[in-house]
Amino acid sequence: MSTVAGSTFPAAASARPRRIPGRSIGAWARSYFASDARRAIVTALGALWLLDGLLQLQPYMYSAGGFVSLIREGASGQPQWLAASIGWASNLFAQDPALWNTAFAVIQIAIGVGLLYRPTVKPALALSFAWALVVWWVGEAFGFLLMQMTSASPLTGAPGAAVLYLLIAAAVWPARRPGGLLGVRGLRWAWAALWLMSAWLWLQFQNSSPDMISGRINAEAPSGMAWLASVQHWAAGAAAGNGLWIALLLAAASAAIGVAVAAGWHPRPFLAAAIALNVVYWVVGQGFGGIFTGQGTDPNAAPLFILLALVVYTLIPRRACQQS
Repeated sequence: MSTVAGSTFPAAASARPRRIPGRSIGAWARSYFASDARRAIVTALGALWLLDGLLQLQPYMYSAGGFVSLIREGASGQPQWLAASIGWASNLFAQDPALWNTAFAVIQIAIGVGLLYRPTVKPALALSFAWALVVWWVGEAFGFLLMQMTSASPLTGAPGAAVLYLLIAAAVWPARRPGGLLGVRGLRWAWAALWLMSAWLWLQFQNSSPDMISGRINAEAPSGMAWLASVQHWAAGAAAGNGLWIALLLAAASAAIGVAVAAGWHPRPFLAAAIALNVVYWVVGQGFGGIFTGQGTDPNAAPLFILLALVVYTLIPRRACQQS
């Protein structure tokens, strides 16, 4: 075993705590699902995959405007090769949408259950690698990053939840070294790349014109609940005419979060800032991923960014935490 930041990362995930007579269910659940930092994160990751699968089973996904239409929409404005591949996949799925939609749901539920059940963590993580790539390509069109006039925005979930699923899975892969398949240095580089990309996206004209943020919130943010819609309308009103300054501020904050954490300079407060920022994104721009509308396919990227921040936090040496 190796210990980092006071958290123990077991070399194998197959150890199964047994129920001890007289022991409370809560104590057993903590030992099984959150016995250490890595296991707690794997459990959270499994819960998110399970939620994705259950959302895929909503009646809307089986309707004429369901998941096939959502996939087809992703081809608009993409490079020819990407649009063609998404079109081919959507045509295939359209031949029997109920069957394909159910298959998608079953795969995601299987990943979630596999991550929650200790003996199957590794196979579930391996399956999640492949499935996350499929979803990022076909379902999310690479987060719309390849469009000539990209509409991708960190506010609405760029670069997409699927790529974050992949990074987190790689970081929690059961291994002797901290950081799983990526290692601590690789994870920090990946973190920096994500946040520097966010900074670059905020500087794009499509995200930094005076009324763009306000317009995105009004036009794109799902709600499904009256109080959430009220919060989003208030935020849109506050951002009206101030999009440029907000975008510049968020670009600077994103770059600082990426560089500071990667360099190990006071990482804890910058990770806290990353979590806080994504809470705002999740509420204002992503509407909890539309999960209360009956049409959301996942909770969007913000919860994955928060989970990734927690993964990075567990790998900060205790000394760095005390200094920050």
